[in-house]
Amino acid sequence: MPRIRIFFAASAVLATVLAATSVSSLSGAGKEAPEMTRRYGTTVKLGNARARAYVNVDDKSGAPIEIGVALDEKALEGLPSIGTGHHGTHVMPHTYILELPEQYAKPFKFVELNWNPAGHEPTGVYEGVPHFDFHFYTITQAEREAIVPGDPQFAAKANNVPAPEYVPPFNAALAPPGLNPSDVAVPKMGVHWVDVRSPELQRLLNKPEAYKPFTATFIHGSWDGRLTFWEPMITRSHILETKTAVDPAVRDQIIPIPTPARYQAAGYYPSAYRITWDGKAKEYRIALTQLTWWE
Repeated sequence: MPRIRIFFAASAVLATVLAATSVSSLSGAGKEAPEMTRRYGTTVKLGNARARAYVNVDDKSGAPIEIGVALDEKALEGLPSIGTGHHGTHVMPHTYILELPEQYAKPFKFVELNWNPAGHEPTGVYEGVPHFDFHFYTITQAEREAIVPGDPQFAAKANNVPAPEYVPPFNAALAPPGLNPSDVAVPKMGVHWVDVRSPELQRLLNKPEAYKPFTATFIHGSWDGRLTFWEPMITRSHILETKTAVDPAVRDQIIPIPTPARYQAAGYYPSAYRITWDGKAKEYRIALTQLTWWE
């Protein structure tokens, strides 16, 4: 998510070594637990342990059930305590690229994980709140790297927002009044879209009675006329709570997200995201779930 004050407008290399684990889990996919295999990508060091992307694959149909990031139990310990998680004019020391087993993840190609120990603007919303950004990209790493102000078409590509039928309901692009998306586009990310119903934003929208502090929210990203990433954004403390919670609904949270009328490329798309703790595997998981095939 970009380090800006929020106002609202009207409206790459595939992992060569994969670990596979047979599991049986609901994964937010339906009422009955399908037999499936969890296929992991290669690992990266995070905190005192590791992080890796994964795809849960239905053993019978071969379809992906869930696409996510697994954080080992100790990965949330020993994290950097200073620095920002943004590109462009801000230092970006805490960025981790996670390779997906891409043949199972269409249309998603890789995950960019950002650790923000000091949070980011706006003040009173995300600033000062340590949290993670989980960017699930549908473009290649090379395409993401090309989103830079040095591109002569940078402004045109940023301002070329997706047609309304491709934008989830309740979402608005971030842009100060009187300015264009290009004025707040983030290098190596693009234009960010937010669900205007998100509780942590309600004071900015003059609805203080509906405000709740930020724990978890969902962002979309666009570039040059298409949506390019799906992004759960979650505080470190909220992830940790899933391990100790007594309530099963807190230990395994499935949070609906709005879906557009159409998608621009065929693939499996989520209607929810998931935050969970797996005591057997001893890992936290943050995922896009309830995947459905769209032509």
